[in-house]
Amino acid sequence: MPPTGTPYLSIAVTPLQATGAAHFAIHVTQAPYPGGLTLRDCIWQNSLSQLWQSWQEMFSNRQMPPYPMETVTPVDALLEPVQLGGLSTRLMQTLGIHLWQWIFDGPILGSFSHSRGIAMGQGKPLRLQLEIRDPNLVAIPWEIMQEAPGMQAISLSQQVLFSRTTSDVNALPPLRMDYALRILLVLGQASDPNGTTGLLNDTLQTLKLEQEAEVLAQVLRNFGNSDIGTARGIPAQVDVLVQPSPAELIQSLEKRIYNVLFYAGHGKPGPDGGLLFLRPDTPLNGTELAQVLTRCQVKLAVFNACWGAQPDYYKDSHSTEPGGMQGTQPIPRSSLAEVLIHHGVPAVLGMRDPIADEEAIHFIQVLAQSLAQRLPIDQAVALARQHLLTLYRFNQQTWTLPVLYMHPEFDGELLKPLETSETGFGPPDIPSQVACLRSLKDGRVWQIRGGLMRIGRSADNDLVLKEDESGVSREHAMIICRDNLGGEADCATYFLKDFSRFGTWIMNNIGWQRVHHQEVSLLPGMQIKFGSTQNDALEFKVFNPSDLPPL
Repeated sequence: MPPTGTPYLSIAVTPLQATGAAHFAIHVTQAPYPGGLTLRDCIWQNSLSQLWQSWQEMFSNRQMPPYPMETVTPVDALLEPVQLGGLSTRLMQTLGIHLWQWIFDGPILGSFSHSRGIAMGQGKPLRLQLEIRDPNLVAIPWEIMQEAPGMQAISLSQQVLFSRTTSDVNALPPLRMDYALRILLVLGQASDPNGTTGLLNDTLQTLKLEQEAEVLAQVLRNFGNSDIGTARGIPAQVDVLVQPSPAELIQSLEKRIYNVLFYAGHGKPGPDGGLLFLRPDTPLNGTELAQVLTRCQVKLAVFNACWGAQPDYYKDSHSTEPGGMQGTQPIPRSSLAEVLIHHGVPAVLGMRDPIADEEAIHFIQVLAQSLAQRLPIDQAVALARQHLLTLYRFNQQTWTLPVLYMHPEFDGELLKPLETSETGFGPPDIPSQVACLRSLKDGRVWQIRGGLMRIGRSADNDLVLKEDESGVSREHAMIICRDNLGGEADCATYFLKDFSRFGTWIMNNIGWQRVHHQEVSLLPGMQIKFGSTQNDALEFKVFNPSDLPPL
Protein backbone atom coordinates (compact mmCIF):
# COMPACT_ATOMS: atom_id res chain seq x y z
CA MET A 1 0.00 0.00 0.00
CA PRO A 2 1.25 3.52 -0.72
CA PRO A 3 2.04 5.82 2.21
CA THR A 4 -0.59 8.15 3.59
CA GLY A 5 -0.26 11.91 3.93
CA THR A 6 0.67 13.52 0.63
CA PRO A 7 -1.94 12.74 -2.09
CA TYR A 8 -0.65 10.11 -4.54
CA LEU A 9 -1.38 9.52 -8.21
CA SER A 10 0.31 6.48 -9.76
CA ILE A 11 0.16 5.84 -13.51
CA ALA A 12 1.35 2.64 -15.21
CA VAL A 13 2.14 2.17 -18.92
CA THR A 14 1.72 -1.50 -19.86
CA PRO A 15 2.32 -3.05 -23.31
CA LEU A 16 -0.55 -5.15 -24.64
CA GLN A 17 1.44 -7.94 -26.22
CA ALA A 18 -1.52 -9.77 -27.76
CA THR A 19 -2.56 -6.78 -29.87
CA GLY A 20 0.76 -5.58 -31.26
CA ALA A 21 4.14 -4.24 -30.20
CA ALA A 22 3.03 -0.60 -30.08
CA HIS A 23 -0.33 -1.06 -28.32
CA PHE A 24 -0.50 0.06 -24.66
CA ALA A 25 -2.80 0.32 -21.69
CA ILE A 26 -2.32 3.47 -19.62
CA HIS A 27 -4.04 3.17 -16.28
CA VAL A 28 -4.18 4.97 -12.95
CA THR A 29 -3.32 2.40 -10.28
CA GLN A 30 -3.53 4.75 -7.26
CA ALA A 31 -5.48 7.99 -6.85
CA PRO A 32 -6.51 10.18 -3.90
CA TYR A 33 -10.22 9.63 -4.62
CA PRO A 34 -12.17 6.45 -5.49
CA GLY A 35 -13.23 7.52 -8.98
CA GLY A 36 -9.66 8.32 -10.00
CA LEU A 37 -8.80 4.74 -10.96
CA THR A 38 -9.25 4.76 -14.70
CA LEU A 39 -7.90 3.16 -17.87
CA ARG A 40 -7.46 3.83 -21.56
CA ASP A 41 -5.63 2.05 -24.35
CA CYS A 42 -3.64 3.74 -27.09
CA ILE A 43 -1.07 3.24 -29.82
CA TRP A 44 2.52 4.45 -29.61
CA GLN A 45 2.67 7.13 -32.26
CA ASN A 46 5.11 7.18 -35.14
CA SER A 47 5.80 10.88 -34.44
CA LEU A 48 7.02 10.02 -30.92
CA SER A 49 9.57 7.54 -32.28
CA GLN A 50 10.80 10.13 -34.76
CA LEU A 51 11.09 12.89 -32.15
CA TRP A 52 12.90 10.54 -29.77
CA GLN A 53 15.34 9.53 -32.51
CA SER A 54 15.99 13.21 -33.33
CA TRP A 55 16.59 13.88 -29.62
CA GLN A 56 19.20 11.12 -29.46
CA GLU A 57 20.93 12.32 -32.61
CA MET A 58 21.18 15.83 -31.16
CA PHE A 59 22.09 15.06 -27.55
CA SER A 60 23.66 11.60 -27.39
CA ASN A 61 24.59 10.49 -30.94
CA ARG A 62 22.33 7.47 -30.74
CA GLN A 63 19.62 6.24 -33.07
CA MET A 64 17.40 3.86 -31.15
CA PRO A 65 13.67 4.46 -31.67
CA PRO A 66 11.66 2.07 -29.47
CA TYR A 67 9.58 0.84 -32.42
CA PRO A 68 10.15 0.90 -36.20
CA MET A 69 8.77 3.97 -37.96
CA GLU A 70 6.31 3.16 -40.71
CA THR A 71 6.58 6.63 -42.22
CA VAL A 72 9.05 9.45 -41.77
CA THR A 73 7.79 13.03 -41.47
CA PRO A 74 10.21 15.97 -41.81
CA VAL A 75 11.17 16.91 -38.26
CA ASP A 76 10.48 20.60 -38.90
CA ALA A 77 6.84 19.73 -39.50
CA LEU A 78 6.61 18.19 -36.02
CA LEU A 79 8.32 20.95 -34.03
CA GLU A 80 6.35 23.42 -31.96
CA PRO A 81 6.37 26.91 -33.56
CA VAL A 82 8.07 28.98 -30.85
CA GLN A 83 9.46 32.44 -31.60
CA LEU A 84 12.59 32.18 -29.46
CA GLY A 85 15.13 29.39 -29.24
CA GLY A 86 16.97 27.23 -31.70
CA LEU A 87 16.35 23.73 -32.93
CA SER A 88 17.33 22.09 -29.63
CA THR A 89 14.84 24.19 -27.65
CA ARG A 90 12.04 23.45 -30.10
CA LEU A 91 12.88 19.75 -30.17
CA MET A 92 12.92 19.45 -26.37
CA GLN A 93 9.63 21.31 -26.00
CA THR A 94 7.93 19.37 -28.79
CA LEU A 95 8.97 15.98 -27.43
CA GLY A 96 7.87 17.03 -23.94
CA ILE A 97 4.43 18.11 -25.17
CA HIS A 98 3.94 14.97 -27.28
CA LEU A 99 4.88 12.74 -24.34
CA TRP A 100 2.44 14.63 -22.10
CA GLN A 101 -0.38 14.31 -24.61
CA TRP A 102 0.26 10.60 -25.02
CA ILE A 103 0.06 9.95 -21.25
CA PHE A 104 -2.50 12.55 -20.16
CA ASP A 105 -5.42 12.15 -22.49
CA GLY A 106 -9.11 11.49 -21.90
CA PRO A 107 -9.88 9.88 -18.53
CA ILE A 108 -6.19 9.91 -17.46
CA LEU A 109 -6.09 13.70 -17.79
CA GLY A 110 -9.36 13.96 -15.86
CA SER A 111 -7.97 11.86 -13.01
CA PHE A 112 -4.78 13.93 -12.93
CA SER A 113 -6.63 17.26 -12.90
CA HIS A 114 -9.01 16.14 -10.14
CA SER A 115 -6.14 14.73 -8.06
CA ARG A 116 -4.14 17.94 -8.44
CA GLY A 117 -7.19 19.90 -7.28
CA ILE A 118 -7.54 17.70 -4.19
CA ALA A 119 -3.88 18.25 -3.33
CA MET A 120 -4.20 22.01 -3.76
CA GLY A 121 -7.28 22.01 -1.53
CA GLN A 122 -5.26 20.26 1.19
CA GLY A 123 -2.36 22.68 0.77
CA LYS A 124 -0.04 19.83 -0.26
CA PRO A 125 1.80 18.84 -3.43
CA LEU A 126 0.54 15.93 -5.52
CA ARG A 127 3.04 13.09 -5.62
CA LEU A 128 2.96 11.68 -9.17
CA GLN A 129 4.67 8.36 -9.91
CA LEU A 130 5.06 6.93 -13.40
CA GLU A 131 5.73 3.23 -13.99
CA ILE A 132 7.01 2.29 -17.44
CA ARG A 133 6.55 -1.46 -17.85
CA ASP A 134 7.94 -1.64 -21.39
CA PRO A 135 11.78 -1.66 -21.33
CA ASN A 136 11.79 -0.09 -24.80
CA LEU A 137 10.40 3.11 -23.28
CA VAL A 138 12.54 3.33 -20.11
CA ALA A 139 15.33 5.39 -21.74
CA ILE A 140 12.89 8.10 -22.91
CA PRO A 141 13.17 11.36 -20.86
CA TRP A 142 9.68 11.37 -19.32
CA GLU A 143 10.96 14.06 -16.97
CA ILE A 144 10.55 16.67 -19.76
CA MET A 145 6.78 16.17 -20.13
CA GLN A 146 5.00 19.55 -20.24
CA GLU A 147 1.34 20.38 -20.68
CA ALA A 148 1.69 23.17 -23.26
CA PRO A 149 4.29 25.55 -24.76
CA GLY A 150 5.72 27.86 -22.12
CA MET A 151 4.56 25.70 -19.20
CA GLN A 152 6.90 24.09 -16.68
CA ALA A 153 8.16 20.55 -17.24
CA ILE A 154 6.60 18.13 -14.79
CA SER A 155 9.88 17.19 -13.05
CA LEU A 156 10.61 20.86 -12.22
CA SER A 157 7.36 21.45 -10.36
CA GLN A 158 6.99 21.92 -6.61
CA GLN A 159 3.23 21.38 -6.79
CA VAL A 160 3.53 18.01 -8.57
CA LEU A 161 6.44 15.93 -7.25
CA PHE A 162 7.47 13.58 -10.04
CA SER A 163 9.32 10.30 -9.83
CA ARG A 164 9.42 6.94 -11.55
CA THR A 165 8.52 3.70 -9.83
CA THR A 166 8.01 -0.01 -10.36
CA SER A 167 5.40 -2.33 -8.90
CA ASP A 168 7.79 -5.30 -9.18
CA VAL A 169 9.20 -4.76 -5.70
CA ASN A 170 9.84 -6.46 -2.40
CA ALA A 171 7.84 -5.00 0.48
CA LEU A 172 9.42 -1.99 2.13
CA PRO A 173 10.50 -2.91 5.70
CA PRO A 174 9.84 -0.53 8.62
CA LEU A 175 12.32 2.30 8.21
CA ARG A 176 14.51 3.83 10.88
CA MET A 177 13.63 7.42 11.87
CA ASP A 178 16.63 9.58 11.02
CA TYR A 179 17.26 13.06 12.39
CA ALA A 180 20.70 13.72 10.91
CA LEU A 181 21.99 13.56 7.35
CA ARG A 182 24.69 10.89 7.18
CA ILE A 183 26.25 10.20 3.79
CA LEU A 184 28.76 7.58 2.73
CA LEU A 185 30.54 8.98 -0.32
CA VAL A 186 32.24 6.27 -2.36
CA LEU A 187 34.84 7.33 -4.92
CA GLY A 188 35.20 4.50 -7.39
CA GLN A 189 37.37 4.01 -10.44
CA ALA A 190 37.41 7.27 -12.36
CA SER A 191 37.47 6.00 -15.94
CA ASP A 192 36.70 3.06 -18.18
CA PRO A 193 38.93 0.18 -17.00
CA ASN A 194 39.63 -0.78 -20.62
CA GLY A 195 40.82 2.70 -21.49
CA THR A 196 38.30 2.92 -24.34
CA THR A 197 34.82 4.25 -24.84
CA GLY A 198 32.29 1.99 -23.17
CA LEU A 199 28.94 0.56 -24.20
CA LEU A 200 26.59 2.93 -26.05
CA ASN A 201 29.21 5.60 -26.70
CA ASP A 202 30.36 5.99 -23.07
CA THR A 203 32.79 8.94 -23.29
CA LEU A 204 33.79 9.09 -19.64
CA GLN A 205 36.77 11.24 -18.81
CA THR A 206 38.62 11.21 -15.50
CA LEU A 207 36.17 12.46 -12.89
CA LYS A 208 37.15 15.10 -10.34
CA LEU A 209 36.20 12.81 -7.50
CA GLU A 210 38.16 14.57 -4.78
CA GLN A 211 36.56 17.88 -5.77
CA GLU A 212 33.09 16.34 -5.58
CA ALA A 213 33.86 14.95 -2.12
CA GLU A 214 35.12 18.31 -0.84
CA VAL A 215 32.14 20.21 -2.26
CA LEU A 216 29.68 17.83 -0.65
CA ALA A 217 31.51 17.83 2.68
CA GLN A 218 31.62 21.65 2.70
CA VAL A 219 27.90 21.89 1.99
CA LEU A 220 27.16 19.56 4.88
CA ARG A 221 29.40 21.45 7.30
CA ASN A 222 27.22 24.51 6.81
CA PHE A 223 24.30 22.66 8.40
CA GLY A 224 26.10 21.33 11.46
CA ASN A 225 24.66 21.69 14.98
CA SER A 226 27.22 23.46 17.16
CA ASP A 227 25.18 24.64 20.17
CA ILE A 228 24.00 22.27 22.87
CA GLY A 229 20.29 22.54 23.55
CA THR A 230 19.23 24.01 20.20
CA ALA A 231 17.17 22.46 17.42
CA ARG A 232 17.99 25.10 14.82
CA GLY A 233 21.12 23.43 13.46
CA ILE A 234 20.85 20.22 11.44
CA PRO A 235 23.49 17.60 12.20
CA ALA A 236 25.21 16.18 9.16
CA GLN A 237 28.12 13.88 8.51
CA VAL A 238 29.91 12.74 5.36
CA ASP A 239 32.44 9.89 5.29
CA VAL A 240 34.56 9.13 2.24
CA LEU A 241 35.81 5.81 0.89
CA VAL A 242 38.35 6.01 -1.95
CA GLN A 243 38.29 3.00 -4.27
CA PRO A 244 37.28 0.49 -1.59
CA SER A 245 37.00 -3.22 -2.17
CA PRO A 246 33.46 -4.63 -2.05
CA ALA A 247 34.24 -6.07 1.40
CA GLU A 248 35.44 -2.67 2.66
CA LEU A 249 32.30 -0.98 1.35
CA ILE A 250 30.03 -3.55 2.96
CA GLN A 251 31.93 -3.33 6.25
CA SER A 252 31.58 0.45 6.33
CA LEU A 253 27.84 0.29 5.68
CA GLU A 254 27.36 -2.32 8.40
CA LYS A 255 29.52 -0.69 11.06
CA ARG A 256 27.97 2.79 10.90
CA ILE A 257 24.54 4.23 10.23
CA TYR A 258 24.06 5.99 6.88
CA ASN A 259 20.87 7.13 5.23
CA VAL A 260 22.49 8.18 1.90
CA LEU A 261 24.99 6.39 -0.31
CA PHE A 262 26.60 8.53 -2.98
CA TYR A 263 28.72 6.81 -5.61
CA ALA A 264 30.92 8.67 -8.08
CA GLY A 265 32.91 6.73 -10.62
CA HIS A 266 32.74 4.45 -13.61
CA GLY A 267 29.72 2.26 -14.27
CA LYS A 268 28.24 0.27 -17.15
CA PRO A 269 24.94 -1.52 -17.81
CA GLY A 270 24.43 -5.19 -17.08
CA PRO A 271 21.58 -7.67 -16.64
CA ASP A 272 21.82 -7.57 -12.82
CA GLY A 273 21.69 -3.82 -12.39
CA GLY A 274 24.95 -3.08 -14.13
CA LEU A 275 28.45 -2.86 -12.73
CA LEU A 276 30.09 -0.26 -10.51
CA PHE A 277 33.88 -0.29 -10.73
CA LEU A 278 35.02 0.39 -7.16
CA ARG A 279 38.65 -0.14 -8.19
CA PRO A 280 40.43 -1.61 -11.24
CA ASP A 281 39.17 -5.11 -12.01
CA THR A 282 36.91 -5.05 -8.95
CA PRO A 283 33.32 -4.46 -10.04
CA LEU A 284 30.22 -4.74 -7.86
CA ASN A 285 26.90 -5.54 -9.50
CA GLY A 286 23.60 -3.94 -8.61
CA THR A 287 22.05 -7.05 -7.09
CA GLU A 288 24.98 -7.49 -4.69
CA LEU A 289 24.82 -3.84 -3.69
CA ALA A 290 21.06 -4.03 -3.16
CA GLN A 291 21.43 -6.69 -0.48
CA VAL A 292 23.63 -4.58 1.77
CA LEU A 293 21.74 -1.31 1.16
CA THR A 294 18.43 -2.84 2.23
CA ARG A 295 20.00 -4.64 5.19
CA CYS A 296 21.60 -1.39 6.43
CA GLN A 297 18.46 0.71 5.73
CA VAL A 298 20.07 3.19 3.36
CA LYS A 299 17.12 5.31 2.23
CA LEU A 300 18.64 7.06 -0.81
CA ALA A 301 21.30 5.84 -3.24
CA VAL A 302 22.72 8.43 -5.66
CA PHE A 303 24.90 7.39 -8.59
CA ASN A 304 27.05 9.76 -10.59
CA ALA A 305 27.85 6.94 -12.97
CA CYS A 306 26.87 6.43 -16.57
CA TRP A 307 23.69 4.59 -17.35
CA GLY A 308 22.42 4.17 -13.78
CA ALA A 309 18.87 4.69 -15.05
CA GLN A 310 19.30 2.81 -18.34
CA PRO A 311 18.55 -0.86 -19.06
CA ASP A 312 21.07 -3.27 -20.47
CA TYR A 313 20.66 -4.49 -24.08
CA TYR A 314 21.17 -7.84 -25.77
CA LYS A 315 21.68 -8.79 -29.40
CA ASP A 316 18.45 -9.96 -31.00
CA SER A 317 18.91 -12.18 -34.06
CA HIS A 318 15.25 -11.67 -34.98
CA SER A 319 15.53 -7.87 -34.99
CA THR A 320 17.38 -5.78 -37.52
CA GLU A 321 18.17 -2.11 -37.64
CA PRO A 322 18.13 0.00 -40.82
CA GLY A 323 20.80 -1.27 -43.19
CA GLY A 324 20.34 -4.92 -42.21
CA MET A 325 22.47 -4.73 -39.01
CA GLN A 326 21.57 -7.04 -36.17
CA GLY A 327 19.44 -5.10 -33.66
CA THR A 328 19.47 -4.87 -29.89
CA GLN A 329 16.66 -5.26 -27.38
CA PRO A 330 16.48 -3.90 -23.81
CA ILE A 331 16.46 -6.35 -20.92
CA PRO A 332 13.42 -5.79 -18.66
CA ARG A 333 14.12 -4.42 -15.16
CA SER A 334 17.88 -4.45 -15.69
CA SER A 335 18.78 -0.82 -14.88
CA LEU A 336 20.60 -0.20 -11.61
CA ALA A 337 17.77 2.00 -10.33
CA GLU A 338 15.07 -0.61 -11.02
CA VAL A 339 17.10 -3.43 -9.48
CA LEU A 340 17.71 -1.52 -6.25
CA ILE A 341 14.06 -0.46 -5.96
CA HIS A 342 13.00 -4.06 -6.63
CA HIS A 343 15.03 -5.26 -3.64
CA GLY A 344 13.57 -2.66 -1.27
CA VAL A 345 15.83 0.42 -1.45
CA PRO A 346 13.37 3.31 -0.87
CA ALA A 347 14.82 5.81 -3.38
CA VAL A 348 17.46 5.68 -6.14
CA LEU A 349 18.77 8.54 -8.27
CA GLY A 350 20.66 7.57 -11.41
CA MET A 351 21.76 9.32 -14.58
CA ARG A 352 20.10 8.56 -17.90
CA ASP A 353 23.21 9.57 -19.87
CA PRO A 354 26.75 10.64 -18.90
CA ILE A 355 26.86 13.89 -16.93
CA ALA A 356 29.84 16.26 -16.91
CA ASP A 357 31.83 16.75 -13.71
CA GLU A 358 30.93 20.41 -13.27
CA GLU A 359 27.25 19.71 -13.88
CA ALA A 360 27.25 16.89 -11.35
CA ILE A 361 28.89 19.07 -8.70
CA HIS A 362 26.28 21.82 -9.11
CA PHE A 363 23.53 19.22 -8.80
CA ILE A 364 25.10 17.66 -5.70
CA GLN A 365 25.36 21.02 -3.94
CA VAL A 366 21.68 21.89 -4.19
CA LEU A 367 20.52 18.31 -3.57
CA ALA A 368 22.57 18.08 -0.35
CA GLN A 369 21.36 21.48 0.85
CA SER A 370 17.74 20.56 0.20
CA LEU A 371 18.04 17.19 1.95
CA ALA A 372 19.72 18.81 4.95
CA GLN A 373 16.75 21.17 5.17
CA ARG A 374 14.57 18.07 5.67
CA LEU A 375 12.74 18.31 2.35
CA PRO A 376 11.26 15.11 0.89
CA ILE A 377 13.59 13.41 -1.57
CA ASP A 378 11.46 14.06 -4.68
CA GLN A 379 11.10 17.74 -3.78
CA ALA A 380 14.86 18.06 -3.18
CA VAL A 381 15.58 16.50 -6.59
CA ALA A 382 13.18 18.94 -8.28
CA LEU A 383 15.00 21.90 -6.71
CA ALA A 384 18.41 20.55 -7.77
CA ARG A 385 17.07 19.98 -11.28
CA GLN A 386 15.79 23.58 -11.39
CA HIS A 387 19.29 24.75 -10.47
CA LEU A 388 20.77 22.87 -13.43
CA LEU A 389 18.17 24.43 -15.71
CA THR A 390 19.08 27.92 -14.49
CA LEU A 391 22.78 27.32 -15.12
CA TYR A 392 22.67 25.40 -18.40
CA ARG A 393 19.39 26.62 -19.96
CA PHE A 394 16.48 24.80 -21.51
CA ASN A 395 18.19 24.00 -24.80
CA GLN A 396 20.66 21.63 -23.11
CA GLN A 397 19.73 18.24 -21.72
CA THR A 398 21.70 18.63 -18.46
CA TRP A 399 18.66 19.19 -16.24
CA THR A 400 16.96 16.10 -17.72
CA LEU A 401 19.77 13.66 -16.87
CA PRO A 402 18.95 12.85 -13.21
CA VAL A 403 16.23 10.18 -13.01
CA LEU A 404 14.59 9.51 -9.64
CA TYR A 405 12.99 6.18 -8.80
CA MET A 406 10.99 5.80 -5.58
CA HIS A 407 9.55 2.66 -4.01
CA PRO A 408 5.73 2.75 -4.27
CA GLU A 409 5.43 2.37 -0.46
CA PHE A 410 7.92 5.16 0.35
CA ASP A 411 6.73 8.60 1.42
CA GLY A 412 9.93 10.40 0.41
CA GLU A 413 10.96 11.26 3.97
CA LEU A 414 14.73 11.04 4.43
CA LEU A 415 14.94 12.99 7.69
CA LYS A 416 12.19 13.32 10.24
CA PRO A 417 10.64 16.80 9.89
CA LEU A 418 10.93 19.23 12.77
CA GLU A 419 7.76 19.22 14.81
CA THR A 420 5.80 22.47 14.93
CA SER A 421 5.24 24.29 18.20
CA GLU A 422 1.85 24.38 19.96
CA THR A 423 1.02 27.66 18.28
CA GLY A 424 1.60 26.08 14.88
CA PHE A 425 3.94 28.88 13.76
CA GLY A 426 7.13 26.89 13.28
CA PRO A 427 9.59 24.60 15.07
CA PRO A 428 10.20 25.05 18.77
CA ASP A 429 13.39 26.75 19.89
CA ILE A 430 14.54 23.75 21.94
CA PRO A 431 13.89 20.01 21.86
CA SER A 432 11.78 18.25 24.48
CA GLN A 433 14.79 16.19 25.62
CA VAL A 434 18.56 16.31 25.33
CA ALA A 435 20.66 13.15 25.76
CA CYS A 436 24.38 13.25 26.43
CA LEU A 437 27.39 11.61 28.03
CA ARG A 438 28.94 13.37 31.05
CA SER A 439 32.45 12.75 32.33
CA LEU A 440 32.43 11.75 36.03
CA LYS A 441 36.03 12.97 36.25
CA ASP A 442 35.78 16.60 35.08
CA GLY A 443 32.07 17.13 34.28
CA ARG A 444 32.49 17.69 30.51
CA VAL A 445 29.41 16.99 28.41
CA TRP A 446 29.05 15.52 24.89
CA GLN A 447 25.57 15.85 23.42
CA ILE A 448 24.09 13.03 21.33
CA ARG A 449 23.03 15.03 18.27
CA GLY A 450 20.63 13.85 15.62
CA GLY A 451 19.93 10.58 17.40
CA LEU A 452 23.42 9.16 16.83
CA MET A 453 26.84 9.42 18.48
CA ARG A 454 29.94 7.66 17.13
CA ILE A 455 32.69 6.92 19.65
CA GLY A 456 36.33 5.95 19.10
CA ARG A 457 39.97 7.06 18.82
CA SER A 458 39.81 8.36 15.23
CA ALA A 459 39.28 12.10 14.83
CA ASP A 460 36.08 11.79 12.78
CA ASN A 461 34.10 10.38 15.71
CA ASP A 462 31.58 12.50 17.60
CA LEU A 463 33.27 11.58 20.87
CA VAL A 464 37.04 11.15 20.41
CA LEU A 465 38.60 8.87 23.02
CA LYS A 466 42.11 9.52 24.29
CA GLU A 467 44.96 7.65 22.63
CA ASP A 468 46.48 6.76 26.03
CA GLU A 469 43.34 5.02 27.31
CA SER A 470 43.86 1.27 27.22
CA GLY A 471 41.79 -0.98 24.97
CA VAL A 472 39.99 1.70 22.95
CA SER A 473 39.51 1.16 19.20
CA ARG A 474 39.46 3.62 16.33
CA GLU A 475 35.78 2.85 15.78
CA HIS A 476 34.77 1.66 19.21
CA ALA A 477 30.98 2.04 19.60
CA MET A 478 27.94 4.10 18.76
CA ILE A 479 24.88 5.29 20.65
CA ILE A 480 21.62 5.18 18.69
CA CYS A 481 18.26 6.79 19.43
CA ARG A 482 15.11 4.97 18.34
CA ASP A 483 11.63 6.43 18.73
CA ASN A 484 8.76 4.47 20.15
CA LEU A 485 6.02 3.44 17.74
CA GLY A 486 4.12 6.65 18.41
CA GLY A 487 7.13 8.76 17.53
CA GLU A 488 7.05 10.80 20.75
CA ALA A 489 10.42 12.29 21.57
CA ASP A 490 9.81 11.91 25.34
CA CYS A 491 9.58 8.14 24.88
CA ALA A 492 12.74 7.76 22.76
CA THR A 493 14.97 4.84 23.68
CA TYR A 494 18.78 4.84 23.42
CA PHE A 495 21.01 1.87 22.67
CA LEU A 496 24.77 1.32 22.78
CA LYS A 497 26.27 -0.85 20.04
CA ASP A 498 29.86 -2.08 20.48
CA PHE A 499 32.25 -2.69 17.54
CA SER A 500 35.53 -2.74 19.43
CA ARG A 501 38.30 -5.27 19.89
CA PHE A 502 38.21 -5.34 23.70
CA GLY A 503 34.67 -4.29 24.47
CA THR A 504 32.73 -1.69 26.44
CA TRP A 505 31.84 -1.86 30.15
CA ILE A 506 28.39 -1.02 31.54
CA MET A 507 27.60 -0.61 35.26
CA ASN A 508 24.45 -2.45 36.33
CA ASN A 509 23.08 -3.83 39.61
CA ILE A 510 25.66 -6.62 39.73
CA GLY A 511 28.67 -4.45 38.87
CA TRP A 512 30.62 -3.80 35.65
CA GLN A 513 29.41 -5.97 32.76
CA ARG A 514 31.34 -6.35 29.50
CA VAL A 515 29.53 -5.71 26.21
CA HIS A 516 31.36 -7.02 23.14
CA HIS A 517 29.93 -6.84 19.59
CA GLN A 518 26.47 -6.53 21.14
CA GLU A 519 23.71 -3.94 21.42
CA VAL A 520 22.29 -3.01 24.84
CA SER A 521 19.71 -0.45 25.96
CA LEU A 522 20.82 2.57 27.96
CA LEU A 523 18.99 3.98 30.98
CA PRO A 524 19.48 7.47 32.45
CA GLY A 525 22.24 7.43 35.06
CA MET A 526 23.98 4.36 33.62
CA GLN A 527 27.79 4.49 33.77
CA ILE A 528 29.98 3.45 30.82
CA LYS A 529 33.69 2.74 30.34
CA PHE A 530 35.17 2.20 26.89
CA GLY A 531 37.95 -0.39 26.46
CA SER A 532 38.93 -1.13 30.06
CA THR A 533 37.51 -0.87 33.57
CA GLN A 534 40.60 1.23 34.41
CA ASN A 535 39.54 4.04 32.03
CA ASP A 536 37.50 7.09 33.02
CA ALA A 537 33.77 6.58 33.48
CA LEU A 538 31.06 8.46 31.60
CA GLU A 539 27.45 8.82 32.69
CA PHE A 540 24.52 8.60 30.27
CA LYS A 541 22.08 11.44 31.01
CA VAL A 542 18.76 12.60 29.59
CA PHE A 543 17.91 16.22 30.45
CA ASN A 544 15.05 18.60 30.10
CA PRO A 545 16.43 21.71 28.36
CA SER A 546 16.05 23.81 31.50
CA ASP A 547 18.23 21.35 33.43
CA LEU A 548 21.15 21.30 30.97
CA PRO A 549 24.56 21.20 32.67
CA PRO A 550 27.25 23.69 31.60
CA LEU A 551 29.57 22.74 28.75
